[in-house]
Amino acid sequence: MNRRYLAFDIETAKLISEDEPGDWKSYRPLGISCAATLLADSDELVLWHGADRMSQQEAGKLVEYLATQVENGYTIVTWNGLGFDFDILAEESGMPAECKKLAADHVDMMFHVVCQLGYGVKLDAAAKGMGLPGKPDGMNGAIAPVLWAEGKREDVLQYVAQDVRTTLDIATACEARGQMRWIARSGKPRSMSLPDGWLSVDQAEELPEPYTAWMSDPWSRSDFTGWLAMAT
Repeated sequence: MNRRYLAFDIETAKLISEDEPGDWKSYRPLGISCAATLLADSDELVLWHGADRMSQQEAGKLVEYLATQVENGYTIVTWNGLGFDFDILAEESGMPAECKKLAADHVDMMFHVVCQLGYGVKLDAAAKGMGLPGKPDGMNGAIAPVLWAEGKREDVLQYVAQDVRTTLDIATACEARGQMRWIARSGKPRSMSLPDGWLSVDQAEELPEPYTAWMSDPWSRSDFTGWLAMAT
């Protein structure tokens, strides 16, 4: 593959207790504390944030930057960007039409995995399976809003920067090897073939539905794509 990748990731701002029921969508709007973009060929890392939460104007500038880089020949790559990052960015920027197009055209590696296998894999599991540095110990997306609210902004910015670096490294390493490897919950290594490299969201949706009868709760593609069909 000769793609010029642009890795992208956001961190949300709203504090949600782990004891509160329901999924993240029930707590919207979540706000964006910060985001990061990383260009593969120039290694240009940009950290995006405001004084507190990113304003609509600041989020809009991020959307415009992503769209411009796509026009310049870059392919956006994320891990669950379809089901999370772009959905949130559409709401926070007030630019749903632009975000829907970016989301449909980009490479969401986790969505590709779901379409091919019927279940998802965590970013950290894939990083470890590919022999790459993963998330810092004790750090995850649920802790980031807490640290941001406590004023530990630099810790969160370093975290989101590490996430986009990991995303980009996984994308390129998997395509170079023609497969993705990850560490399952059992601790055993698993792998998935990538004969044609990573597929865009639109391309991944064209994959045949995997056999999921053995699963008690198979993942649904519509859980990721549902917001694309909503009126803007």
